[in-house]
Amino acid sequence: MSAFTLAACAEMIFRDLPVVERVRRIHDLGFAVEIWDWTTHDIAALAATGATFSSMTGYVTGSLTDDAGADELLATAERSIPVAAQLGIPRLNLHGTGLDGRGLPVVPVEVVTGAMWLKAGHTLGRIAALGERHGVVFCLENLNTAVDHPGTPFARAADTLALVAAVDHPNLRLMLDVYHAQIGEGNLVELITTCAPYIGEVQVADVPGRCEPGTGEINYPRVAQALRDVGYTGTVGLEAWASGDSEVALERFRRAFSLD
Repeated sequence: MSAFTLAACAEMIFRDLPVVERVRRIHDLGFAVEIWDWTTHDIAALAATGATFSSMTGYVTGSLTDDAGADELLATAERSIPVAAQLGIPRLNLHGTGLDGRGLPVVPVEVVTGAMWLKAGHTLGRIAALGERHGVVFCLENLNTAVDHPGTPFARAADTLALVAAVDHPNLRLMLDVYHAQIGEGNLVELITTCAPYIGEVQVADVPGRCEPGTGEINYPRVAQALRDVGYTGTVGLEAWASGDSEVALERFRRAFSLD
């Protein structure tokens, strides 16, 4: 039995099926479900599956780095909240800036200035207040810039932690993505220990390849133990491509996070 609630990203497994059927399969196998951009989905059809949804992208466009982008991010975050309520989603995911269909920043940032840091902190304070008003938690996700998301500001786990800790609000937490952290920073056990007070959810995939645990270099049973050691009992989401059969991938994920 896992010490955590396990979820799987419907965008990345059972990809030969329509998304609604993917959600049903994930649910039938005993996992909660994560989705990305809600604007691309039939929300009523997803709700009708009866699945438990763990998280979704909590904005559509915008950025943390400038006034116009911040206002846009807040406006689209507010639009996301009724969708989350329809699906029963408690956590809404954020990034430093809007990403396109390939995961690349719509407006790349090569140098993050002090003014951008101040704007990001102020904007996240507004996001936290929005979450408090509506009873949801926004989670700022770390990304890697070396492989998947070059040009994304505030991408490292150290950056997201600094921002979330500075705001220090229960409706703003970390979406700690272990795959991205391994590529960008490593030292995962120490990172989990440092981030523990601020983690809202954990996402995982192996390195290289971004497939399920057991296909790469990360010692995921040790990661699971580190999470238990810091008292984390929340959701761990598989945000990974299946290396082969999706059911096998989900079973490998379950085994990696099953602690005796």
